[in-house]
Amino acid sequence: MTDRGRGPVLPFGVAEVTGPSMVPTLHHGDQLLVHYGAALRPGVVAVLRHPLQQDLLIVKRLVERRDGGWWVLGDNRGAEAVDSRAFGAVPAELVLGRVRARYRGIRPGRQRSLGVVLAWLLSAVRPVLADRSLSRRLRAR
Repeated sequence: MTDRGRGPVLPFGVAEVTGPSMVPTLHHGDQLLVHYGAALRPGVVAVLRHPLQQDLLIVKRLVERRDGGWWVLGDNRGAEAVDSRAFGAVPAELVLGRVRARYRGIRPGRQRSLGVVLAWLLSAVRPVLADRSLSRRLRAR
């Protein structure tokens, strides 16, 4: 696959999380491995263009497919609604890719003890899994 003669287009890229909307799944500063063009289904975390400000990329969980596109929500329901509750369904062409994994660096200001380093090694890189029950729970309401 090429991008207008500029050489091969890689199916993977990196994105960074800003803000608390995906806590506890993702935290501010997490680095994400994004699989562009991956198959999408309800429950997966995806990177998409904000429908009202398309130069802004956002990370949300896909809840369900609707007539107008994907209904997306942040995992942190207590955070300000910057998801489909504010802007409605997101057209499918604005959903860029699926988040496959996240990388968490050691937080600044934390003590560098052996225990902290071991805990970081065990949790620094993790797959970002789909929440298969999410769409069922929302439809049941």
